[in-house]
Amino acid sequence: MRSVTGRTDRVVVVGAGLGGLACALHLAGHGREVTVLEREAVPGGRAGRHAVDGYEFDTGPTVLTMPDLIAEALGAVGEELTDWLDLTPLDPAYRAYYPDGSTLDVITDTTRMAAEIARVCGPREADGYLRFVDYARNLWQWERADFIERNLDAPTDLLTVNLVKLLANGAFRRLQTKINQFFRDPRTQRIFSFQAMYAGLAPHDALAIYAVIAYLDSVAGVSFPRGGIHAVSRAMAGAAEKHGVKIRYATTVSRVETAGGRATGVVTTDGEFVPADVVVLNPDLPVAYRDLLPAGRQRQLTYSPSCVVLHVGSRQGYAKIAHHNIHFGRSWKGTFDEVIRRGELMTDPSLLVTNPSRTDPSVAPAGRHTYYVLAPVPNLDRAPLDWRGDLTHRYADQLVETLEQRGYVGFGAGIEVLHTITPAEWAEQGMAAGTPFAAAHNLFQTGPFRPTNLHRTLGNVVFVGSGTQPGVGVPMVLISGKLAAARITGAGR
Repeated sequence: MRSVTGRTDRVVVVGAGLGGLACALHLAGHGREVTVLEREAVPGGRAGRHAVDGYEFDTGPTVLTMPDLIAEALGAVGEELTDWLDLTPLDPAYRAYYPDGSTLDVITDTTRMAAEIARVCGPREADGYLRFVDYARNLWQWERADFIERNLDAPTDLLTVNLVKLLANGAFRRLQTKINQFFRDPRTQRIFSFQAMYAGLAPHDALAIYAVIAYLDSVAGVSFPRGGIHAVSRAMAGAAEKHGVKIRYATTVSRVETAGGRATGVVTTDGEFVPADVVVLNPDLPVAYRDLLPAGRQRQLTYSPSCVVLHVGSRQGYAKIAHHNIHFGRSWKGTFDEVIRRGELMTDPSLLVTNPSRTDPSVAPAGRHTYYVLAPVPNLDRAPLDWRGDLTHRYADQLVETLEQRGYVGFGAGIEVLHTITPAEWAEQGMAAGTPFAAAHNLFQTGPFRPTNLHRTLGNVVFVGSGTQPGVGVPMVLISGKLAAARITGAGR
């Protein structure tokens, strides 16, 4: 494993996102002197917080899986997860709604889930589900140690016994093809393959190795922390500060200072120079290269689709929905073709609707509700739509109308607060191509082919976050923090 050369005593981490905080915790646990510089007034990065009129909204991810990775980061400084976070396992993890009017609860207990699938889709599908669980669990075990929680420097690093197992079990076939070997009902096929969108690909294009995403949230389980996902950021920041990490908020870094082929520290927008033996960059990787590092030739990347998110504070509640709800349109492959291939808005949208206040009433005023509505849309590279014009208002109105057509009676009339985030806002926040999902996980942007977390020429500049290895999603970003720290400490060599 390549690692940072020279002294590594003083580390400056730029950005207090989940990856930066995980890295800071692991470094503190290895005795490094760590300073985190965060431009916002609160920690979290993409996992931030928007508060208005008594409503509180997570600005980034809303689905939390693998809390043991949070526990691992906290454990690096001797802290216990339960002392910092109050987690509620969600049951069901999701509720899926289909165009034919049927619903399917995604339950992480496999016995109950098999019964639920048998009820909705028949016993043959339930048998296929149990076979899929075994398959996906094996994928996770084969991938985790060798390919996900490991720094990869070259394609030859992939040559392990577990690679042979993955090849032998069809993990490099197309995801949809593999899913169809277990499921024949379009409803189960969708609920166990839609997660490919998180990786920036259609299920018909993604590799079957990404069935592990479905495993993590549909089998391993989904939790919700009291206070929202942003509470994870606050907990990690609090634990880091308790153990000597200095976090300076409202401090924006303008550039990394270099000399003799090494970073010597960073310069803030106020002109302050903060010296460092190592610099860790948590901003979106292409933006970090563009804005903070000396000019150089950049690799051209293909980016994931983006999304429009509605933050809704409402008088209206719905007793029959779950915490997380997926509403599938009639179109399936066509929807992905619209967003990814043709750069068009969905004509028959599939939507994620999260209702945090049903689990944690503290995020809304008494008797009120919060909703987080996510619709995939093209990124700005694929379709530079004018989200600064009236498109934003028109599209928000269309999404509200779609929800009303799909059973959310009176949704529009109940809105007290509406805040819309579009690709334009994601770009403004420093996300390449206006997408919060970073570079897509196609074959040549995965594993050792994904942008490395150790700068090729500046040997003491390290990257962390979804733009580098292992990739997108809260679990992967937390792992990226551990991997970045290992580049500095040499742990796991």
